[in-house]
Amino acid sequence: MTFQVEMGMLISLLLTFFGFLIGAGKILLAQIDRRQSERDGKQEEQIKVLLAQLSKEAESIHRLEREFLKFQAELPLLYIRREDYVRNQTVIEAKLDAVALKIENIQLKGAQR
Repeated sequence: MTFQVEMGMLISLLLTFFGFLIGAGKILLAQIDRRQSERDGKQEEQIKVLLAQLSKEAESIHRLEREFLKFQAELPLLYIRREDYVRNQTVIEAKLDAVALKIENIQLKGAQR
């Protein structure tokens, strides 16, 4: 059994086959492009969500830093070291002793008269 094909028929079959391959390739590339676009869209949404979370976290960190700096600024007003307290107490007691001595001297002068 012989199979004879004319040249025009062969060319048209080849053109049809290559046209089919090109069409299938275009369809495949279009699907790949559509899926890639969908992935890119999802990734962009995820990036936006992550950026929003990072922004909130950065804001809370900034707030904590401000609160800590405020605490550091108020700390010397609220806290007295033991050494400072002892020194101040010693000064107050010395002044009280001096006043008591003056009162005693006045009382002794008054008793001598």
